[in-house]
Amino acid sequence: MGKRRRVAERRTNRPAVLGAMTAVVAVGAGLGAYLLYDGGAAADARTATTAGHRAVKTGPLTASEIRTASTRFLTAWQQGKAADAAAATDDTAAAQALLTGYTKDAHIKDVTVTAKPAAGAKVPFSVRATVSYQGHSKPLAYGSSLTVVRRASDGRPLVDWHASVVHPELKDGDTLVTGESGTPPVKALDRHGGELTAAKYPSLGTVLDGLREKYGKKAGGKAGVELRVVRGKASKAAKLSDKTLVELSKGTPGTVQTTLSPVYQAAAEQQVAKQDRSSVVVVRPSTGEILAVANHGHGFNVGFQGSLAPGSTMKIVTSTMLFEKGLVTPEAEHPCPKTYKLAGWTFHNDADSEIKHGSFKLSFGASCNNAFIDFAPKLSNSDLTKEAQQVYGLGMNNWSIGVPSFDGSVPVQSGAQMGASLIGQGGVRMNPLNMASVSATVASGVFHQPYLVSPDVDHRTLAKAARTMSAKTQSQLKEVMRYTAAYGTAAKPMAGLGPDSGAKTGSAEVDGQKKPNGWFTAYRGDLAAAGVVQAGGHGGDTAGPMVAALLKMGG
Repeated sequence: MGKRRRVAERRTNRPAVLGAMTAVVAVGAGLGAYLLYDGGAAADARTATTAGHRAVKTGPLTASEIRTASTRFLTAWQQGKAADAAAATDDTAAAQALLTGYTKDAHIKDVTVTAKPAAGAKVPFSVRATVSYQGHSKPLAYGSSLTVVRRASDGRPLVDWHASVVHPELKDGDTLVTGESGTPPVKALDRHGGELTAAKYPSLGTVLDGLREKYGKKAGGKAGVELRVVRGKASKAAKLSDKTLVELSKGTPGTVQTTLSPVYQAAAEQQVAKQDRSSVVVVRPSTGEILAVANHGHGFNVGFQGSLAPGSTMKIVTSTMLFEKGLVTPEAEHPCPKTYKLAGWTFHNDADSEIKHGSFKLSFGASCNNAFIDFAPKLSNSDLTKEAQQVYGLGMNNWSIGVPSFDGSVPVQSGAQMGASLIGQGGVRMNPLNMASVSATVASGVFHQPYLVSPDVDHRTLAKAARTMSAKTQSQLKEVMRYTAAYGTAAKPMAGLGPDSGAKTGSAEVDGQKKPNGWFTAYRGDLAAAGVVQAGGHGGDTAGPMVAALLKMGG
């Protein structure tokens, strides 16, 4: 999308062994002396006796303050003193609850913490420990970090508390638990019966977690004993699944077959590996089967669960609405002005381009923003929302693909925000699964809810659209998407894919981000795919080659 308006320190001798933060945080007399004479009990006492006679200390933290605060926390944690460790943070209650559970609920013992050199106020460290439960024991090793901040009320340096300090897989509100797993493990199979593993397909870690959570008890397996992350309310609201960290004893897995294609999954993994923060999804338009999902550089399944402005790829849905309402046809002359004013906002095209005497198809192919926004006065605030819901099945929060997913969102908006929604900005949010489904709906003429596990497995009901676009509307959409693939902004990546293909590019601006997110969605025959490269730039240059490479593999 084009531009839019946006809204004096006392020094004492220190024990040499702990003069730097690279040593193991040891438990012993040396460390006790270090804490006492370098910011521990004595320093606290000095602060208390002088607090009423001088201003609260402000300004950047010193290296000594960072070292002292982090050492105090890490030492108490290592010693199993949850209350003392929590007192060294800026959220005593939350810290004490999680650190107490670290020992009592997660059954983690023999903790050794090794601090590494600080980078500013951030102190990385490694943890080695043992997880023991009912005769089963396994080593635990991982890295994490903490950040020291100055408390505003008294200037005291404290650890900025977040659950991720204890383990990087934890979100605030999550807990660690060791015991019989809540759900048995599953053996996930591809569409041809081959086993799917995160080792073979790195993007599938979150997908396998989701499959286990949903089908573990239904697939006939037996639970083992494990250390796992149990998600809290916020994480569950974000549709994050519980995660196994250490398996102390193996359970007996049940078997779940998916729709994933080993050929497309492997190819998708290769494509996203070429670009950081990239995601791609491939679906079959005639059925809704998901053939591949891959992500790189996220630590999160953006392909299924991302919530990002889709930019100009949303113009497919907007065009569907315009065609159905009879407001325009592909060949109708429709200028695209350099700027367009709506409700106090001035909208610009990319590079301030304009099309004075072109057709609507030309504006679609060139992704000229104002050729779409200038329809806003002829539309009701809810028109785009209804189109997305009723024809494309988006934004209804009722998709059931087999693992957690986000179904897109097209909220009712007014004024300039409604105009921005027409070009995939404003409050519109999508992910590659949603946009692959949009192209799939154009290709087949009917919305088929995407799914990863067949509904025959658990007899769940798939979402349906309220109505189907007319054959005329489908023909018009294919015309403008074919034109874009052959002559427009998608021509370079789509070269050689033939007349049975269509595409749409997109660039979505993100506040505070130098480059826009690059989007691309397309279909070819009975294949549809969509991808995004965050902060990558124009979709035709970034996500386009990734998506086109998968479509070129054929049916």
